[in-house]
Amino acid sequence: MTKMQMKLSRRQTLAGLSATTALTFTGCTSVDRIRPGALDEARQIGADHLLDGVAYSLLEHSPAGATSLGVDTGKYAALRGKLADQSPAGIAALADQLRGDLALVRKYPREGLSDETVTSLEVVESAYSKALEGFALPYGDVAVGGWRNAPYVVIQNVGNYLDLPRFMDSTQPLNDMADADAFTARMEAVPDSFAGELTRMQSARAMGVVPPDFLLDKAIAQIERTLTSAKAGELFAAPMRARLAEKNLPESYADKVAMLERDAISKALEDQLAELKAERAIAGSDPGMWSQPHGEEWYAWALSAATTTNLSPAEIHKQGLEQLRDVQSRMDRILRQIGYGSGSVGKRVQALRDDPRYKFSEGDPGRKEIMDFIHERIEWIKAQMPRAFNTLVDPKLEVRRLPPSEEPGAPSAYGGSGSKDGSIPGRMWINLHTTELHRKFDLPSLIFHETIPGHVWEGEFSNRLPLIRSTLSFSAFSEGWALYGEQLAEELGAYEGNPAGQLGYLQKVAWRAARMVTDTGLHAKQWSRQQAIDFFLDEVALSVPETVSEIERYCSWPGQACAYLVGKMEILKQRKRAQEELGPAYDLKAFDDAVVLGGNAPMSVLAKNVSRYIERARR
Repeated sequence: MTKMQMKLSRRQTLAGLSATTALTFTGCTSVDRIRPGALDEARQIGADHLLDGVAYSLLEHSPAGATSLGVDTGKYAALRGKLADQSPAGIAALADQLRGDLALVRKYPREGLSDETVTSLEVVESAYSKALEGFALPYGDVAVGGWRNAPYVVIQNVGNYLDLPRFMDSTQPLNDMADADAFTARMEAVPDSFAGELTRMQSARAMGVVPPDFLLDKAIAQIERTLTSAKAGELFAAPMRARLAEKNLPESYADKVAMLERDAISKALEDQLAELKAERAIAGSDPGMWSQPHGEEWYAWALSAATTTNLSPAEIHKQGLEQLRDVQSRMDRILRQIGYGSGSVGKRVQALRDDPRYKFSEGDPGRKEIMDFIHERIEWIKAQMPRAFNTLVDPKLEVRRLPPSEEPGAPSAYGGSGSKDGSIPGRMWINLHTTELHRKFDLPSLIFHETIPGHVWEGEFSNRLPLIRSTLSFSAFSEGWALYGEQLAEELGAYEGNPAGQLGYLQKVAWRAARMVTDTGLHAKQWSRQQAIDFFLDEVALSVPETVSEIERYCSWPGQACAYLVGKMEILKQRKRAQEELGPAYDLKAFDDAVVLGGNAPMSVLAKNVSRYIERARR
């Protein structure tokens, strides 16, 4: 069977489910012959099959996603040895798949389906329609129901040269000979993956899309380090060799991967490096999308995709400023309380950052202090969860340092849920490039954000939903929920008797408000890179290294930074609505359950889930 026949077979099967399930009982001549509820059951079964088929159709175009979820097993085991087709043809095939599956989802009848299934269909419809708008743009990376939309295919924090080494070491299974074969097969696909990215980089440059020089300088330095590691067989083969030894598997697999690294993989990296240098030779310094071809259109789409709203850049800029001023007034009161009474809020927080009481030690001793600190706070927040939720989970969770080669261009930390089958734990990745990135007064809120009740906690619930719901995610929900989780931690007493800790939490809120201002400033109001850095240092008082990393992140992931506070504001808006409409019947634990059990969803679908909770609570 050819690939085209396989695609048609899957498409035809899904279409058959969509069409025939609704008609299963239409041949009956009397309603009495139909068992009560049978038609609804048939529709529900058909919808479940449709959603599973849509999920695996998507994962066929994202095999690494199947591995991350732990569903590359059984008849889908071949996905474990494949990589996504990064070429223009591969992107076009993915867009075609989305169009066909979206049509099936849209026409499937909703009557008789469970609320959960209706939500899932609505989520797919939103994610796929928004992604197709992105694929209609002439360049860039489009995340299908994901968080990282990027105009530049390879840059300081985008590209397989960064993603694959971490993925192969931390996520790719390597427990037996079959895993070793799949590992090697996936490595054999790496050169083509890099080549596909290169073709799209060159195509973008041909139409005048060139990243700003300061991003290229960082990307060039990073890919040079990656290339050095590959030529020495240290990028993939060395970590693989250690893992093979742990499982008593033949080292010959690592030998083969080392040959690939030194030859085809290194050559593909050299080609990407040459392209980045060619871009650098003609690059300017303007950081915002306004300076790129179709840039305003691209940014409008990216902002909408990130926030799942129709808010304009001007509206988000204004809301960010209002939120920033409000939280700074709260910070001012605490700063005065602890003896920092003069100067701007930002300058006073910066002075607090310089206070040795709140610093970690330098070097490896400080790195250990940070790790111990993180684990202590995780244990505390775990014990508080019965006060905020009726439905509890005990997530598998580990804290890991980012690979040192990735740290210079990475954020201070990030986290996510584990695999759907539980084989891969949820993780908090912490940037320990320098201990100056972190302070004892602001690290707790970051921990709550990335782990519990934030990303790892929320992901455990999403992993209980149909496969397509674990595959699709929305920044406004996931990041908004993580910010809401920070607030829950405060409400549960994380900073009682610790005003500096509460200040650190509020600083994080101010940070997210400043993100809304800065992201829109860079991409819609033509701010310079230095203007954005100065604004952040004055208003938020992060460390200089973290501030620079933040600003450069906004330049390469336009719109994404706005999702955080927009999403949190919407969750709080829905909480207030539930309180007002339910009165004494309102219960925090029931509300939190309704939001998190409803799964990762666009803001419009979230509102529908809360409406259903309100209706249930009234009964």
